[in-house]
Amino acid sequence: MPGAGDEERSRPAAEPDFWRQVVEQLSTAMMVLDPAARILAVNPAAERLLGRTAGAMRGKDAHELLHRDAGGGTLVRERCPLLRVLAERAAARGDGDSYLRGDGRVVTIAWSASPLTDAGSFKGMAVLFTDATGDPGTRRERAERAAYTSALEDLTERLTLVAEITDVLGQTLETDEALARLGRLLVPRLADWSAVDLRTGSGQVHRVAVTGPAGRDAGLEGSREPLPEAGEADGSPLVQVLTGGDPALWDEQNRAETAVPPGSPLATLHGDFLRTVGATSAITVPLGSGRQITGALTVVRTDPAHPFDAADLEVVSDIGHRVGRVIDNARRFGRQRAVAEAMQRNLLAPLPQPGRLRLAARYQPAPAGSQVGGDWYDAFELKDGTLALVIGDVVGHDLTAAAGMAQLHGILRSLAWDHIGPPGSVVDRLDDAMPAITTVPMATLVLARVEGHPLTGPWTLRWTSAGHPPPLLLTPGGHAQYLEAGQGLLLGARLGDETSRPDATHPLPPGATLLLYTDGLIEIPGSDIETGLGRLRRHALALAHAPLDTLCDQLLARMPPGSTDDVALLALRLPAE
Repeated sequence: MPGAGDEERSRPAAEPDFWRQVVEQLSTAMMVLDPAARILAVNPAAERLLGRTAGAMRGKDAHELLHRDAGGGTLVRERCPLLRVLAERAAARGDGDSYLRGDGRVVTIAWSASPLTDAGSFKGMAVLFTDATGDPGTRRERAERAAYTSALEDLTERLTLVAEITDVLGQTLETDEALARLGRLLVPRLADWSAVDLRTGSGQVHRVAVTGPAGRDAGLEGSREPLPEAGEADGSPLVQVLTGGDPALWDEQNRAETAVPPGSPLATLHGDFLRTVGATSAITVPLGSGRQITGALTVVRTDPAHPFDAADLEVVSDIGHRVGRVIDNARRFGRQRAVAEAMQRNLLAPLPQPGRLRLAARYQPAPAGSQVGGDWYDAFELKDGTLALVIGDVVGHDLTAAAGMAQLHGILRSLAWDHIGPPGSVVDRLDDAMPAITTVPMATLVLARVEGHPLTGPWTLRWTSAGHPPPLLLTPGGHAQYLEAGQGLLLGARLGDETSRPDATHPLPPGATLLLYTDGLIEIPGSDIETGLGRLRRHALALAHAPLDTLCDQLLARMPPGSTDDVALLALRLPAE
């Protein structure tokens, strides 16, 4: 479709400013490099450590500007560990490199680098580094330096993980797909296991996702039946979070303090899960925030040597807020989609079968995860007994488009029913009325009359097209022809033009089949419209002798994968001579 009604995504407008402030306020030096090792940005701590301003460093080759050997001399690029890491696009850290300050002094640094990606595309590296100048000889100093570098690396990994989750979850409006992606991101990078529980509108909680090592779920599918929500008196961390409590951190040290007898089936389910996976540390956080709690996220570690800490709790809580907004958006979109599809299907009244003429039609919603559309078909007998055919498509992919489709459907029927003039004059009147009595900004359609006696014929097609794909006529003998005459501007695009819309006529021979369709049948992302029209012609010719219902079903079944639009299809078959 030419237009789209965008769904609200889960990323707040103020977030980039928040993370920029986090980086600027870091006491640790940070530098961002592009794939060619050019410096894109540095924070104030890096300016102080290197004795150079951000403006003096931005755009320069980091190796040529900064990296030196132990004596302060230039270092060949092949010996630079940071360049090697940049080429490998992998996280790494180093110790003992020498950097040249702006005042000519050489400082020894320890660094940690993490790759930066956007939608799967490598954008460069974020490098955290600290002054390691001084005597590195004592074991204690080396251990402290290694611990500090490891902490910096952990911070970088946490920031990268949160950014990736935000980006990946923002690409889908399907709850199941969002949760599957979440599990793959959390395990094993942050946790050994993860589980998601969602609240339903019927006062129940449903464990909808469990992810373990290599995608396993430890055979826990059977424990995902919806369970009643428990009261606030239940001491289970999961129940407390779902009823508005604070995020909960549990490990071996506070196990005795937090252990409570299972007071509800939900608490029993959660306790069984933790025991089954061998949890030694766990975090449970709400999905959403404030009063809008859609569920809970639990992450688990099974190695007692690496329990979760307060920093992990903060990161997982942030992730929970983001996931909650994604789920809320997905549910709202699902409700909107269901309303729109019900509206469309309710408008698709039973088709008439006048005389020996036969009609068949299909409506296929867009695939799951796509937005709703405004496609429709219609066929009805006019006051003078003539059969009218309509195929239309309202610009947009949202509930407004579906509502606009319903408006045009009713108005067009009213205008056409007792009108004896050509179809173009009916569509002109619709175009004039549209801005005054509908919410539709733009639409395409074909309005056609099948003229002739319904029993004996002969029959003629008289039609006009408002920017819509051309009808396809299949005739005996294996011929297929697109009826490209009668084309006019889209509805809503006349801009004061008073010229009457064109009409066209074409004989409909005995045994012919006429196909009216919307662009979802011929337009596939990554393919041009001519390819789509050629594909439809080939498939239609191959099915020309099939029963009309079979023809419609097979045309939809033979669509290539990748379509993101809904499809309306209307077929007319004339009797053989």
